[in-house]
Parts: sequence; structure tokens; C-alpha cells
Amino acid sequence: MAKATKKQALGRGLSALLKDPSNDILSANDKNADKVVGNIVELELSAIEVNPFQPRTSFNEELLLELASSIKELGVIQPITVRKIGFNQYQLVSGERRFRASSLLGLQTIPAYIRIANDQQSLEMALVENIQREDLDPIEIALSYKRLIEDIDLTQSQMSERVGKNRSTIANYLRLLKLDPIIQTGMRDGFISMGHGRALINVKSLDRQLDIYAKILADKLSVRQTETLVRGNNEPKSSSNKGFKTTPNYVLKAKKKLFKKFNTNIDVKLNESGKGQFILPFKNKDDFNRLLKLLSREV
Repeated sequence: MAKATKKQALGRGLSALLKDPSNDILSANDKNADKVVGNIVELELSAIEVNPFQPRTSFNEELLLELASSIKELGVIQPITVRKIGFNQYQLVSGERRFRASSLLGLQTIPAYIRIANDQQSLEMALVENIQREDLDPIEIALSYKRLIEDIDLTQSQMSERVGKNRSTIANYLRLLKLDPIIQTGMRDGFISMGHGRALINVKSLDRQLDIYAKILADKLSVRQTETLVRGNNEPKSSSNKGFKTTPNYVLKAKKKLFKKFNTNIDVKLNESGKGQFILPFKNKDDFNRLLKLLSREV
């Protein structure tokens, strides 16, 4: 308990040091930089801005509330990481979920590690740190790899060393970005797996990709069944349909328009006579209410 109290007191002392204009630290060579960089400092949340380089673009509200509940009981166990961008101004490098959850609780300060980095270093740190996370979806990982290649100007070999992944693994993720955007979104939302996506990459026509994607959703095809279908071998047996039938173009065009409007994959099921139904999936209660509002506007 005494060690924890001492650590917290140190953090408060460093916070005061950082608020002294005569001791403004902008580089590793500045006076007192060694006392701040690498230590845990209690920073005001109002002095921290989110990272524009953050690869993650969506945050599950329910999971944020769960994290906020944990922080309320136990505090922020793992400090966030920030970089100094000006006097008493900081930018997140990693830990945005902890930052958002703390903001939800109305906390005034948060423990943080301070780094001194330029924009390129900050981007690289944010991307590499996020790639290591287990809860990123395949498309988020692929987009992070793409940014490392384009914005940091890394080769696949250099990136392999940075993130500790084989070049073949990185290449497989990058290939997912060749899929139709609707399929990419389906992967992000968990409707299909990365294995399904890798099978669909072998289909050159985007319309044909969507055709098979609709079949995967309708018949709940496994990755192996999808691979068989893509190869053009005998179609896997399905309990809902006896034979594979190409989805009409008017349905594919409509699905694209509906995706842009509702930002979710709307499935369309058809029988041989042309009768069918729309299936509008939702991820949680908030997503359900969002879709309900959009539908209400059309009534």
C-alpha cells in the first residue's frame, strides 16, 4: 500500500512539473525530460486529444460501459500512452477505450505514460500497438497494415519485423481489401470469417463475390463449403435450397443502395417463383434503434 501511495504522489508531482511553463518539455534533451518520459503521470483528461491516426473507427458502447464499470471499481489498471504536442497538451497514442470509458465516468484525470514523438512516429506506434490487439477485426488489421506501408513507407519485410508476423500473413490480410466493400463490412460485423473472405478473393468479379456472399449468409455455409463453391465443384448440400441460383442483378444493385443507406448488410432471399424477403440484421439494441429510426423516415 505504501508503494502505491508513493507512486501516486510521484505522478501528482510530475503533473505539477508539467504545468510549470518554465519547465515545458518538448524534447528528450530538455531539462527534467528524464523525470517525465517513461514515468506514470496523472494527466487531466481535458488536456488530451484523441489520436487522428487511430486505426479503430468504431467502439462498442456496451463494452465501453463494461470497461467504465470496471474502472469505477478498480481504477485504470493499465495507463494510457500519450505524446506531448504542446504546453499541457497531449495526444493519445494508445488506450482510447480506457480514455473514453474514463470520460464516461466523468473522471478528471487518468494515469498516462508520456512519449515524445513526431507525427510519423506517433502513427507507427499507434498502428503497431493496435495490430497487436486481439479484438481487432480482419479488415481493421488489413487497413492498419496498408497505412504502415503507405504512410510510414514500410516494405512488407520491414513491417514483418515491426509487428512480428510472417510476410505471408501480412499479404493475406492485405488481399482482403480487394473484396467488395459490402463483404468487407460483413466481415467487420462478424457475419463471415476471414476464411470466408480469403475464399471469396479468388472470385474476380465483384458481382459474383456478392452473389456467393448472399449464398453464404442464406445457407450458413462453412469456409470449406465456400471454398468448394468458389472452385466450381459440386455445390455443398444445403437444407434451405436444393440448387444454387445466381442472384438477379436488380437484387444486387438494390443491396448496394440499401447498404449505403443503412450501413449494414441486408440479405435478400428469393425462391424459384421470384418471391422473397428482406432480412435486416442488427448488432445490438442501439443498432436496432438506429435502423428503426431510418425505417420510420421512409414510412
